[in-house]
Amino acid sequence: MRTLDHYDSNAEAFWEGTRDHDVSQNRAALVDQLRGSPPFRILDFGCGPGRDLAAFAAMGHEAVGLDGCLAFVAMARQHSGCEVLHQDFLALNLPGESFDGIFANASLFHIPSTDLPRVLRELLVALRPHGVLVASNPRGDGREGWSGGRYGCYFDLERWRGLFTTAGFDDVSHYYRPKGKPRAEQPWLVTIWRRR
Repeated sequence: MRTLDHYDSNAEAFWEGTRDHDVSQNRAALVDQLRGSPPFRILDFGCGPGRDLAAFAAMGHEAVGLDGCLAFVAMARQHSGCEVLHQDFLALNLPGESFDGIFANASLFHIPSTDLPRVLRELLVALRPHGVLVASNPRGDGREGWSGGRYGCYFDLERWRGLFTTAGFDDVSHYYRPKGKPRAEQPWLVTIWRRR
């Protein structure tokens, strides 16, 4: 709840600070792995103010947002014109096998590790067979806890790999961002997973 309060209180500043961030590499990583013919139904999990939601919609996909922050839900609806679900990450209510892809950009790391296995299984069930989930999280050393007003899990690849594979995902690939920088200057880990 404290994390959501932080985002609710800082929603406009967050939008101003992130709306021009280029994460097209991450969006492409999802779309390139989807099977079948577009348009695809994509869940933007933790859509924030709607930057990526609008981008997926502009590509012609059926994009659905989800966020626990009420201010972000309103902003995402305004910026994208898409359906946006107001749901807490810890109390999801998603229909089964209804998404071709899930885009979790800078969102999953806010879920405490005690809840991550359950939430990942719920996301798995929301994917259609062979559906894909792309997650971008801060690359870390295993720390978990509060940083300012937000909770975060700062895990390395092996920890994320264990969580996802246990939940029923197959490991497709991973990379670090931003591209073209030395590893020490790549604070983001992007992992790509397919429903088994």
